Amino acid sequence: MRPTEIMRGSPAAPEGQVTRANWRSFPAIRWGFTHTREVLPTAEVRRSAQPAPIVSAPRELTKLGFTAPDGNPTTVEATLRETFADALLVMHRGTLIHEWYGDGMSATTPHLICSISKSIAGTLGGVLAARGLVDPEARVVRYVPELETSVYGTCTVRNVLDMAVAIQFEEDYEDPAGDVARYRFSSGWDVPPPGVEAGHQRAYLTTLRGTGKPHGKVFHYVSTNTEVLGWVYERACGMPYPRILSEYLWQPMGAEEDASMTLDSHGMGRIAGGLSVTARDLIRFGEMIRCHGVVGGRQVVPGWWIDDIHENGDHKAWADGDLADIFPGARYRSKWYTIDPSRNDLAGIGIHGQWLYVDAASDTVIVKLATQPKAMDVPLDHRWLAAFRTITVHLDPR
Repeated sequence: MRPTEIMRGSPAAPEGQVTRANWRSFPAIRWGFTHTREVLPTAEVRRSAQPAPIVSAPRELTKLGFTAPDGNPTTVEATLRETFADALLVMHRGTLIHEWYGDGMSATTPHLICSISKSIAGTLGGVLAARGLVDPEARVVRYVPELETSVYGTCTVRNVLDMAVAIQFEEDYEDPAGDVARYRFSSGWDVPPPGVEAGHQRAYLTTLRGTGKPHGKVFHYVSTNTEVLGWVYERACGMPYPRILSEYLWQPMGAEEDASMTLDSHGMGRIAGGLSVTARDLIRFGEMIRCHGVVGGRQVVPGWWIDDIHENGDHKAWADGDLADIFPGARYRSKWYTIDPSRNDLAGIGIHGQWLYVDAASDTVIVKLATQPKAMDVPLDHRWLAAFRTITVHLDPR
């Protein structure tokens, strides 16, 4: 299959123009998200020696029209052009029917997927649980006793998986002196201002405190929870997270290209958002989820874990949580969103416009990557959800 490519100007970044100080700021982000390995230290997540084959049968989807949430008519093509999109891949019933790349992207270009990394980490948890390496109901400190005096000293791995930790942390991406800024200094993503110590991620995690309320009651989106999850995995498996991910998931699912993960100054990965992967490998991952954890007739992720993700998100915890106004009626389980419970869909979502959408009702998997200027742009997310629904209805009108 020859992927469609739309050019939007030179992707090149003159030497010295993109740095660790600006790589996620527009317009540097247009280059930074596909060249993360050149900006930050990273570790490889090794690919499979036998990539899972992709069957292609191209169909035109960009001309599909729909009504945007603001009431204006638009098309998939216009939405790609107007939302800083970098890639759009659609797989229907196991066949890749659409593959589009923007300027600077190709089938082999790695792209930072931000918090879709969390969904991958949540899926990996099922593999480790099935092998008896991780108990989701165990306390976090069974694996990481260093967190005993932190908020994580009283919560379970399940609380961490479901973003149900009663933690004092505000996930505000725009506050230059807030919790997220301090977290990013520790992870090596941002350069701290003069007089502020960067530290490292594990030391930072031990400083986080609770609200005094019980865990497990309210959905509260906090990225550090997923860093703790990665630390749990490392202790349970006795190896670094990138190797765990490679040996237990990335290679078994048949990834064609190496992925990479950003590292802090002490070599800890940014599990919550630091993965860079190709769009094709991300859609392989999504197709595996659609197929109940099976790739090429082999069970990679236990089917019962995927059933649990589909069935057991806490509606009340979501309704009382901090994203209920963005996705009303949704639920969250093991780092996956169900946006529309009536369709039993699943979504991995990352800031700056990253989406992995698995629609079981129409047997469709969609990958959309982008470099939107704003970290959170809810109108664009809702516009893309409308586009996804248009595509799925077109493919399966039932």
